[in-house]
Amino acid sequence: MNDKLLSSKAIFDSIKHIDENGKEYWEARELQKVLEYTEWRNFEKVIDKAKKACKTNNSNVSYQFVDINKPITGGKGNIQYVNDYKLSRYACYLIAMNGDPRKKVIAEAQNYFAFQTRKQELMEEEYNRLSEEDKRLYKRRQTKDGNKILYGIAKRKGVKNFDKFTNAGYKGLYNGETADDIFKRKKLNYREDILDNMNSAELGSNVFRITETEELLNMQEEISEEKANETHFRVGKVVRKAIKELGGIMPEDQETPKKSLKIIEKERGITSLNDINFEEKLIEDKVKEKELEITIKMLKDKLDIEMISKYTGLSKEEIKKIRKEK
Repeated sequence: MNDKLLSSKAIFDSIKHIDENGKEYWEARELQKVLEYTEWRNFEKVIDKAKKACKTNNSNVSYQFVDINKPITGGKGNIQYVNDYKLSRYACYLIAMNGDPRKKVIAEAQNYFAFQTRKQELMEEEYNRLSEEDKRLYKRRQTKDGNKILYGIAKRKGVKNFDKFTNAGYKGLYNGETADDIFKRKKLNYREDILDNMNSAELGSNVFRITETEELLNMQEEISEEKANETHFRVGKVVRKAIKELGGIMPEDQETPKKSLKIIEKERGITSLNDINFEEKLIEDKVKEKELEITIKMLKDKLDIEMISKYTGLSKEEIKKIRKEK
């Protein structure tokens, strides 16, 4: 892997996953490869150091480092399970800080996760301040944008019956329910969209279903409608299982909001979900307000100016000026 690739945040984003609540995470065995550790036992020592640092910082270790079993296929096609972790961004940062400093990629990881951890915490804080209606509008747009991409990929994979493909995902997530079943259970009126009548948590589960199916279909080499449908169903089942294991509310048990998003859009004079940018503007403005503060903190942490420039959007000259003034 060349230095140019390693110096790009794209490589860390490429192995990022999104859970059913829309939160990002990384898998330790995938991060192991990116950080150029050939043996799991050596990388696990780094994870142990990171856990100790996490505990020292009074953070919940089991929340930041979630134990999971990962299926792998052996040489004869036999499936076996190996230990793995679902890592938060903060956990990845601690791993990077405890990694082998001689590796160039470790420095890249430290820069990336240091800044992104601070920025993500800020974005989540601002998102959590949104009203439930605003969260619904935000998640609904994610489902719309995600479905456009998903159906484009599905078409390339041979899908022709999109109703069947769509229902495959719903059946997995909703324990066998089709879109029509969900419609009837919610007691919706003619031509109402079921996604417009979900709360933010239920929409979040569907965002996860959509994005994970996109990723798996992209990896699928064969052109097969049946395989695409199976993949969508399987992802829905996995998301459902994750919700259950986390003690969450099943999608079909989520309360249906009193107001459809169509009504809310009409009340607000919104003509298109693409016009909704108030919550992103809120986040964006707050990030800009904190940009100087973050840059100063990163300079104090002695992070590389080029990396600070890449992730903050500030020019090297601006960063040097800030360093000189502070």
